[in-house]
Amino acid sequence: MAFLTGRQHMGLAAVIMAVSIFLSRFMGLIRDKVISFYYGASIESDIYFASFVIPDFLNYLLAGGYFSITLIPLLAEYFGKDENEGWTFFSSVLFWVCMFITAGTCAAWIGAPYLAKIAAPGFDAASIARLTYFLRIILPAQIFFLLGSCFSGVLYMRKQFMVPALVPLVYNASIIIGGLFMIDRGMEGFCWGVLFGAATGSFMLPYLAVRSGGFQWRFALRHQGLKRFVLLALPLMIGQSIVVLDEQFVRIFGSLTGDGSVSLLNYSRRIMLVPVGVVAQAAGVASYPFLAALVAKGDTAEFNSTLSKALRNTMLFIVPLSFWMISAAEPTLRLIFQQGSFGLEETLGATPLLQIMLASVAFWGVQQMIGRAFYAYKDTITPAVVGSVVSIMAIPLYWFLSKTIGVMGVALAGTMSVVLYTLVLSAVWMRRHGSDAFTGVLRMFLLSAVLCIPAMVGSVYVVQQVPLLFEGRPLTGAFISLAVSGTLFCGLYLCTSWLIAPKAIEPIVAFVRGRVLRRV
Repeated sequence: MAFLTGRQHMGLAAVIMAVSIFLSRFMGLIRDKVISFYYGASIESDIYFASFVIPDFLNYLLAGGYFSITLIPLLAEYFGKDENEGWTFFSSVLFWVCMFITAGTCAAWIGAPYLAKIAAPGFDAASIARLTYFLRIILPAQIFFLLGSCFSGVLYMRKQFMVPALVPLVYNASIIIGGLFMIDRGMEGFCWGVLFGAATGSFMLPYLAVRSGGFQWRFALRHQGLKRFVLLALPLMIGQSIVVLDEQFVRIFGSLTGDGSVSLLNYSRRIMLVPVGVVAQAAGVASYPFLAALVAKGDTAEFNSTLSKALRNTMLFIVPLSFWMISAAEPTLRLIFQQGSFGLEETLGATPLLQIMLASVAFWGVQQMIGRAFYAYKDTITPAVVGSVVSIMAIPLYWFLSKTIGVMGVALAGTMSVVLYTLVLSAVWMRRHGSDAFTGVLRMFLLSAVLCIPAMVGSVYVVQQVPLLFEGRPLTGAFISLAVSGTLFCGLYLCTSWLIAPKAIEPIVAFVRGRVLRRV
């Protein structure tokens, strides 16, 4: 347990979270691979994916995804003053969170038949009935998610990242095992896996880690910090950002574009989120405690320098990664999903959806960092207001594009909305805090994009030609295509960068050199 609860510095924390998110995304792909193998892009898989709309919205409504973010600054403040005071504040928050999420879950469980029609307006009566059943299995998981987020907040505050890194791995493993164990009952087993994974991974692991570190329960209905916490979390409860609602909009409007559309959109979005999670989310999660600490010290110059460096490094890694994935979208989908009930038709149908979604990856990277920069200043109102406005604007966009272009319009609406949200949020930041945090970021983005062009041309050629050599062996062809195109892309990108802008890739060279020297 000492290994799991040890403190990590920012660099090691970023590596831990990057590895965790990569493995989590990988396991998420395995989970979707199992689903696609048995059910492809069918109404049964559509129902399963749609069953998360209401539970996820309930989680967002109580700011579940941001509990750690809103708690960390306050926990650091109260624990910094006095440990007993810290535990009293934490216990008060934990009690009221438990009360509200339990009440909300019970209300949603009772109203599940009506909520199912909202979650999937394009489903028929039989599908709505099965969706209602799935909803009632998954809904109680939200109680474990939110309580677990509270305990994870304590771990993040202590700069203990190992246990939070394990949480998504246990959760995804539970879903896979549950689905395979009850595969003869359709997607029901995956729903039970969600509930079990939330209870054991999302809640039990952080609880045990905090308990081993001296958790002290204080029965406290009131605390002076509780009001501050509510004021921080309230904007996040009311104002839903497009980056968290996009997944729900994809499912809701996807149900209007025909059977299988929700599944194809979900499979594509899952792959798109891999670079977002591995690069942007990992950097954001790891840097946030340090940014919050710099704000607490009042060191604005160091804050801007740290944020600027994080943004530039994010662009340096995420732009070429997204360019290569756009060029290799078809073999990626073919290798991961094209087996069993997921055939060539589904692969070709999902390819343009994935390419459209990947166009927004760099903007996901920026908003992950800027959003946390606002939170470090304890400003949850601004991202909430901007997110709410963009979300409201996105609804008619999703509806119009889904009606005129179909499933491709849903993917396009999501990309356009994320880009708009990122640009507006960044503009507001610069107006309030200046542009120092963005020093060199736009240049790095444009430079990386230009440097990717020769590499992308070579990658596209490989992706088009390699399958011709492996006719009748689609998976082998896909694997060779990804291996060769990936190697060629990296080689051409690094060579072009070294010739044209060697300083731009210095962080990559330093990272590789550091790893080599450590092994030597």
